[in-house]
Amino acid sequence: MGIKGGVMLKNLAQPETVNSQHYDFVVVGSGFGSGFFLSKLLETITGRVLVIERGDYNAHSWQVNENRNSSIDRATTYHSDSDKPWNFTIGFGGGTNCWFAQSPRFLPNDFRLKSKYGVGQDWPVSYDELEPYYCDAETIMSVSGDPDMHGIAPRSKPFPQPPHHPSTPDQVMKAARPDTHFIIPTARARVATEGRGPCCASLRCMICPADAKFTAQNGLMDVYNDHRVTVILNSRVTSFDSTNNTVKSASFESAGKTFSVTGDVFVLGANAIHSPAIMQASGMADALTGAGLNETYGADLEILLDGMENFDGSTITTGLDYSFADGDFRADRGAALIYFENRWKFGLRTERSKWRQTLPISIVVEEMLEDGNRVELGENGEPIVHFMGASDYAKKGLQAAIDGLDEILQPLPVEEVVFRRIRRTESHLQSTMRMGSDPASSVVDGDLIHHKYRNLIVVGSSVFPTCGTGNPSLTVAALSLRAAEKLTAKVTI
Repeated sequence: MGIKGGVMLKNLAQPETVNSQHYDFVVVGSGFGSGFFLSKLLETITGRVLVIERGDYNAHSWQVNENRNSSIDRATTYHSDSDKPWNFTIGFGGGTNCWFAQSPRFLPNDFRLKSKYGVGQDWPVSYDELEPYYCDAETIMSVSGDPDMHGIAPRSKPFPQPPHHPSTPDQVMKAARPDTHFIIPTARARVATEGRGPCCASLRCMICPADAKFTAQNGLMDVYNDHRVTVILNSRVTSFDSTNNTVKSASFESAGKTFSVTGDVFVLGANAIHSPAIMQASGMADALTGAGLNETYGADLEILLDGMENFDGSTITTGLDYSFADGDFRADRGAALIYFENRWKFGLRTERSKWRQTLPISIVVEEMLEDGNRVELGENGEPIVHFMGASDYAKKGLQAAIDGLDEILQPLPVEEVVFRRIRRTESHLQSTMRMGSDPASSVVDGDLIHHKYRNLIVVGSSVFPTCGTGNPSLTVAALSLRAAEKLTAKVTI
C-alpha cells in the first residue's frame, strides 16, 4: 500500500476502516497548506488526525518514469467557461509535486495594499507577524537564497542554504543594481540534503529528476508517517455537515461508495477551486466563497545579448529583479517581478558564435481581485470556473514593466528586446476564501479560522486577500505554520 516506485506511505488506511469514526482533526487535502499545518500541529497535540486525499500516492520515481505528477487529469475535476488553464496536481503532496520551488517572500507592503496605496485589501497579518514563520518554512524546505535580500524583505535568520551560482547576466546585474537585483530564493537544493540531491539545472522542475526540489515526499514524510496520523487516498470529500455554526462531519466518496467521519476540528486545504466548491456543496457558502479567483499575470520576453553568454548558472532561474516590485504606482497599476531565466526556452540563437548570447526573462505582475472571476458549483457536483480575464490594473503593470526594461537592462550588452508571448498561466490559484478582519469582506480571519464555522480552518493560497508579486507557496507554508500554532495555543487536543 502506498508504494509506486519504492517510496512508502506507512499510515495508509482504507475508507471502510475509518468510516463512522471520530477524529480530533480531519484534514482535507495534502498540499502545502495541509502539510505545513500538520507539521506544526503535531508538535503539540496528542489526538488523532485523519487526512483525506482525493488523489493517489504517486512516488517520485513513478512521476519520473510516467513523466507526470498525478494519475488524475485535473481537467476532469472542474469545468471552465474560458480557455485559460488552471494548473494544479491532485494526489498526495498536492502542489509540492508540481511547483518549480521558487520561494521569494512577499514584501512588507504586499500585506498593506489598502492602507498604503488605497487599493485592494489589507491582510489581517503583517509581514513582521509572519516573518518568524517564513524562517521556519524556509528551514523545513532548506531554501537557498541571497543574504542581500534583507534590505527589501527583512529577516531574523539567514537562509538555510547558500545562494545558487548566478548566471553571467545575473552577476553583472547584481553588481550594477545591488539594491534591486538578487539571486533567487528557491527550495531547489544548492547543497545536497539527506533526502534531496543538488539541483542539476536540467530545466525539468515539474518533475525534478534529481529530487532536488522540496516536496511532501522528501520533506514531510515524518509528518504523514507519525503514529497519530492516518491517510486515506482516492477519496473525494463532497461536503461537510454542520449544526449551530459548528462542522460536525465530512462526507467523502471512494470507489463509488459514500463514507463519513466526525471530528472536532476540520482543516480545508483542497485548493482555490475545490475548497470553495466543497463549502458550496455543503450549503455553507456566503457570497464571497468562491469569489475573486485569480493568479499573477505576465509575459515572456527574450533579451538578445551582444558578446555575453548565458546559461551558466546552477539552477533553472537564477535572478529576481525588484525594480518594479513596490512603490506609489501601485495605487494605479500592479507591481512586477522580473525573473532571469537560466534556460533556453526559446531555443539557442542560430547566428554563428552567438548560440548562448540570449537571456529569457519572465515578467510577473500582481493581479487585483475581481469578484466576477469566481468558482461556482456545477450540477454534477464539480466546480465551474468563470473567468472574465486579466484586470486593467495588471495589464497596466505589465506594460509599465516592459516600457521600463531599457533602463533596467542598461548594465547588459543588449542587442534587442523581443516580446514573445503573454503567459497563459502562472499555476498559482488564489483568493476564493479570502482572509480578513471583517466578516463582511472576508471568509476567514487572520488565524485562518472561518468567521462563521469556528472549528473550520482553511489553508492554502485560497485565503490570500490580495495577489502579491511573488510565488505564493512559501507564504502558504508560513501562514499554515502560524495558524496551527495559534490554534494549539487556544485548545488542548
